[in-house]
Amino acid sequence: MIAGRICLIGVVILVVGGVTKVVTGSSPHIVLVMADDQGWGQTGYYKHPVLKTPHLDAMAESGLRFDRFYAGAPVCSPTRASVLTGRANDRTGVLSHGYALRRQEITLPAILTKAGYRTGHFGKWHLNALRGPGVPILKSDDHNPGEFGFETWLSVTNFFDRDPILSRLGQFEEFEGDSSEVVVDEALSFLQQNAKQAPTFTVIWYGTPHSPFKAADADMVGFETLDEVSRNHYGELVAMDRSLGKLRKGLRELGIADHTVLWFCSDNGGLPKIKPDTVGGLRGNKGTIYEGGLRVPAILEWPEEIKKPRITNYPASVLDILPTILAIADVQYPDPERPLDGVSLVPLMGREIGTRKKPIPFRHTGRAALIDNNMKLLTNNLEKDLFALYDLANDPAEQNDIAAKYPDAVQEMRKQLLNWSRGVDASAAGKDYPSGKVDPSEPEPRFWTDVDEYKPYFDEWRNRWEYSSRLKKPRK
Repeated sequence: MIAGRICLIGVVILVVGGVTKVVTGSSPHIVLVMADDQGWGQTGYYKHPVLKTPHLDAMAESGLRFDRFYAGAPVCSPTRASVLTGRANDRTGVLSHGYALRRQEITLPAILTKAGYRTGHFGKWHLNALRGPGVPILKSDDHNPGEFGFETWLSVTNFFDRDPILSRLGQFEEFEGDSSEVVVDEALSFLQQNAKQAPTFTVIWYGTPHSPFKAADADMVGFETLDEVSRNHYGELVAMDRSLGKLRKGLRELGIADHTVLWFCSDNGGLPKIKPDTVGGLRGNKGTIYEGGLRVPAILEWPEEIKKPRITNYPASVLDILPTILAIADVQYPDPERPLDGVSLVPLMGREIGTRKKPIPFRHTGRAALIDNNMKLLTNNLEKDLFALYDLANDPAEQNDIAAKYPDAVQEMRKQLLNWSRGVDASAAGKDYPSGKVDPSEPEPRFWTDVDEYKPYFDEWRNRWEYSSRLKKPRK
């Protein structure tokens, strides 16, 4: 156990060259936590009809709760790429789920490691071009978390559930219990070992509540009237919430809770076939660019700086995580010419700051959207050049397309979106990199069952419930 508390010697907010920075006596610890497929409506504080989330609720009551927070895209890998790079997913090569993050990208853990942070990743990775249920990451994988700046990692390729097999720096280890609690325990061990010596950057990416679903019987109490799939889905969320409570308690016991930025969100919108509704009445689900596919629960807790808990409707995004963390850590982004797509949210921590000056962009598999405060421009096919416009303040469920009523707004936002999209095309072609092109050795998405190094494990894994269908039946 770490004795005592890391002291903060004053907090000063400076504006230097238009960039807001937090200057502290010692750099704060940073913990980023991300759920996997948790919908915007799946919290107690949004009055979900069956799910209770007392620990998320407590976090919301003591921090900054974002009621309009957005994933980077409507599926998981792209959002994870945006968290680590501060860039829209198409810029980074992560076009959809199971794509590899390019090694030419500049990542947040790499920047913080150079700045003296100890960095660790725990849980789902899904940025190494491997599809299928999560398997432990190979030491030889040239897209493992260590390749992107994480000094320590206990990680799995994709979603993972109870009693998982994880990879610790390439060594496979079996664990017992709920996957969320497993990775929180490991993250707390990392913090206990490192937080006294240096500032830490800890990423916890759950596999919950992604399908397939498998919850403990005790965690499904109260869901007896639901179908079996939904019972297990909500049971996983109960365990995930409990793990968040353990994480917060652990930070207090280590004496670093006040000096830690704890940021929770989900990676995309909720699932469509789970009952009750996962998206709180929003339109669409995971995989769509409507609010139900993009808007996610999010809470930021930092007691030293956020002294007055509150709820904000300021539109924010995972694209804002990198610039915000760099501002907090007082670290410069190393390539000022490389486009970033978010903004620092440091000014929002102390007070409401009015309208957002930089719109939030999205592009995923030929679809695109632009959120400019309350207005959202959307197209399900960029090539057809047909756009809908929604007023999210008065129509959060996106039921009334007002494009015909406000043609000037449509044209202005369309111009912004298309100009941005052309810049993304340049990034996607490698123009942001020193070589001016994409490294041709970057892998294409594939299933781990096609990777020779995994084949020695197939006989053993055929009896594991999460892999049996993949190994016993032809792949689709």
